[in-house]
Amino acid sequence: MHPAMPPTTGAPAGRAGRTAVPRRRLLRGLLAVAVAAPLMFGAAACGDDDSAADPNAPIKLSIFWWGADARAKLTEDALALYTKKNPNVTFEKTWQANQGYFDKLATLTAGGNPPDLFQIDDNYLSEYAARNTTLDLTPYQESGKLDTSKFPKSLWQYGVVDGKLAGLAAGENTQGLVYNKTLLIKNNLPEPTTGMTWEQHIAWAEEVAKKTGVPGTQDPSADYKAFWVWLRQQGKDLYKGKELGFGAEDVTKWFELWKGARDRKATPTADVIHEGNSSDISKQLVVTGKSATSWVWANQMPDLKKNTKDELGVIAYPGDPSAQWARASMYWSVFKGSKHKDVAVDVINFLNNDTEAVKLLGTDRGLPSNLDLRRVVSDDTTDPAMKQSIAVEAELTEKFGESPQVPIKGHSKVKSELIKAAENAQYGRATPAQAAAQFVEACKAAIA
Repeated sequence: MHPAMPPTTGAPAGRAGRTAVPRRRLLRGLLAVAVAAPLMFGAAACGDDDSAADPNAPIKLSIFWWGADARAKLTEDALALYTKKNPNVTFEKTWQANQGYFDKLATLTAGGNPPDLFQIDDNYLSEYAARNTTLDLTPYQESGKLDTSKFPKSLWQYGVVDGKLAGLAAGENTQGLVYNKTLLIKNNLPEPTTGMTWEQHIAWAEEVAKKTGVPGTQDPSADYKAFWVWLRQQGKDLYKGKELGFGAEDVTKWFELWKGARDRKATPTADVIHEGNSSDISKQLVVTGKSATSWVWANQMPDLKKNTKDELGVIAYPGDPSAQWARASMYWSVFKGSKHKDVAVDVINFLNNDTEAVKLLGTDRGLPSNLDLRRVVSDDTTDPAMKQSIAVEAELTEKFGESPQVPIKGHSKVKSELIKAAENAQYGRATPAQAAAQFVEACKAAIA
């Protein structure tokens, strides 16, 4: 899974029906062309759902998602269950690895062949909603046809763009600080706890480094998740409307905080920090033994555990935990011009609220959005790491604050620019203030 984020990736199976994928640099152009797509399908978008005339008429829905083989099997099983309960509805299924997924989605949308139902994440939801590509799910929610009554409020709200519900969370995730429990116990060191201040965390990490020789914490100054939580604790946010929610002075303080931690040797060296910044989940520093903690998504605990023999623990990020929120690990959205909008929405409702379907899907896309069914899945889970992830999320559910707005256009570029600027500061190529100024200017260009 992502790096909700990050989602699970992997090589697609042969049955996926893939086509050639254009380069990433074409994405903006394809999305621009996609502005016209809903107009091309205006009759379908404005007319009634074709299924309304005859509810028993055969319907084939196209559905597109990213993921590895395991996700494909689970999703196909859940869709087969829907067909079993609704025999007139079948699916044209397409899936692939995360790499190139959004290029392909943009191509399909711009080329006049969009899927009825598609998976999307918070990097792109605002862009597709702003281009009038996603169906507003609000009327279905208000009528109860899309039941969010068992969802954490901040979870479904994290799919609202400009007052419209553009996507419904396929699962919940939140930021998680994962630490090496075995290392701490072996050296008679205390475990970190939710609610520690940032300074307390760094002091703890410094003590771990002195006693074990292992830096206590990965430097998260390049991690947008950590920066975002820290900003919310300062009364700011990553975005405010169509603008940045922070200024260069905020970024300077963030970079200076971690320069101080590096100076105290609480973090690894710049080269090792870079390794953590650029590695996938299987090579995070907490499992390679190069740091006692890593900054990840809480639902990545099972993937981390697969790569170490040590016992791991997970808590909230430092500071006030109400700065965290019930984040959608990913969403299901419906194409506004679909001829079968009502049925597509019913499928989303089924995948989130049908007991059998939710048990089939498990935690592959994050923790079930429906809290009642999350408890059912938790009881059925035998994976200790997943039980830990569910437990910390359950604890934090009571402390979550309001969800922020969904990231705006250019969010992916903002994330990559933060890595670039933070590494300039980490390597000493720029002062924290210089790196912060460069970052803010690059962000303004990215969201323009």
